[in-house]
Amino acid sequence: MRRTLVIALVVAVLLVLGFIYYALDPTASAVFPRCTFLSLTGYKCPGCGSQRAIHALLHGDVVGAFRYNALLLVAIPWIALCLYAEGQRIRNPRLYARLNAPLLIWLFLAILLLWWLLRNIFN
Repeated sequence: MRRTLVIALVVAVLLVLGFIYYALDPTASAVFPRCTFLSLTGYKCPGCGSQRAIHALLHGDVVGAFRYNALLLVAIPWIALCLYAEGQRIRNPRLYARLNAPLLIWLFLAILLLWWLLRNIFN
């Protein structure tokens, strides 16, 4: 019963956030926070453009989303798989263990750092 309630709450929150990101444009609305790292340094962080990318995706603009934050667009299936594995942790511990293997975590960190560096070099 408790798990069902938690899942329902998470789904409700995601639906509300999805509606907000669909209805409001992050580039034109003061509701969405600006990137502190970008404001302080003038450089983009790995997450810069994510809010605009989500807005573009919700409107079916995959190319625009890719331009805002390519890493987010590529990472969405990976994130979904990791969330699935977390939910199936007891039923399928091998999947969870494989997705949380140290090699994969270090690889993801390396990709993240490379993305951070390259997006600021080729801005």
